[in-house]
Amino acid sequence: MGVTSVSGFGWTLLITAAARALAAGDPLGSLEASRLRDDAPALALRGIAMAQLGDFARAKELLRSAARAFGPKEPVARARCIVAEAEIALASRDLSWPAKMLDAARATLEAHGDHLECRVCALS
Repeated sequence: MGVTSVSGFGWTLLITAAARALAAGDPLGSLEASRLRDDAPALALRGIAMAQLGDFARAKELLRSAARAFGPKEPVARARCIVAEAEIALASRDLSWPAKMLDAARATLEAHGDHLECRVCALS
């Protein structure tokens, strides 16, 4: 395992730090912690941070990229990206956002037992 496992652990710490910064209301700290990564979790966290900063267009781009990067093997993470994008559409008063996508995301989340995120779907 050696260096690879330590390196992977360091990357995990960066994502954890980025998520904690978002939870604490520090989108700039989250951006700083996730800036060196281009994988799906980092893209999603940067998308949420950009939304918190009010850059909705960039946030939607990042969340769409994250959803694509998560792909079909990670349906819950992908659905969460879709829900976040729906929240951005609501915040930016984009009423043309496809509700069918949100319905599909809700069904995925329900099927996987993510009841908290399902409640967010109901509000979006």
